[in-house]
Amino acid sequence: MELEDIYKLYVNDLYRYLFSLSKDHFISEDLVQEVFYRSYLILDDYEIKHIKAWLFKVAYNAFIDYQRKNKRIVVGNEVSENIEGNMGTPEKRVLEKESFTLLLEDLNTLNENEKQAVLLCDLHGFHYQEASDILDVKLNTFKSYLSRGRRRVMKRVKERMRKDDR
Repeated sequence: MELEDIYKLYVNDLYRYLFSLSKDHFISEDLVQEVFYRSYLILDDYEIKHIKAWLFKVAYNAFIDYQRKNKRIVVGNEVSENIEGNMGTPEKRVLEKESFTLLLEDLNTLNENEKQAVLLCDLHGFHYQEASDILDVKLNTFKSYLSRGRRRVMKRVKERMRKDDR
């Protein structure tokens, strides 16, 4: 598969993943470009079977490299309008944006490993083994992170719903 085709298929997924990590539109765009630059350098020399999982691993490593380089965790509060497929009424888009922002806030309360597990499996649809490979952890360890992360996010959602009902 050509890099251009890979780009068209996965650019939005990678952007959303990196945005959920960095919480900054511009950093996410830069990191997506970094992922595809690294892909350009490597894809001609190697045959990669699971390209999506590999791209997400490259994205995760690019984000870690970015954090180390800047020696800080980037905090932002802007949700990008760059996500394709966001059709519908303006009211629906506002509600979806608000829901996505609340979900990101809930995910940010988790520790980094739990957050990554939930993002990779529940938001990006990776299988457990693929996600554990992306994070370089054992499968059982990954399952523990995922279980704890899901439980904590659900607890926060339920608490918020109880507050809204009052």
